[in-house]
Amino acid sequence: MILEVAVLDVKPGLAPEFEAAFKTASAIIATMPGYVSHELQRCIETANRYIMLIRWQTLEDHTIGFRQSPQYQQWRSLLHNFYEPFPVVEHYAAVFDNSLDQAAP
Repeated sequence: MILEVAVLDVKPGLAPEFEAAFKTASAIIATMPGYVSHELQRCIETANRYIMLIRWQTLEDHTIGFRQSPQYQQWRSLLHNFYEPFPVVEHYAAVFDNSLDQAAP
């Protein structure tokens, strides 16, 4: 599994509109082949900053399957006008994940 990570700095004053648009965009990405899950979290220390985490089965599911799809154009038109500066998107592969080791004693 691949984790897509983007730190999103939203233009001041647009956070409520961004969150509403992200909810709409969430329905788009959730239908894509290779999509596993996603989340959006708001930063406590920095106003208007969010982190977006999207899990894909493969890197190509994101970089080719989604980014080259008509659905990406919809995603882009909903969200890309909110960012300043435009975010850097990086992909990560798990080295250690203890979420599966949380069994009760």
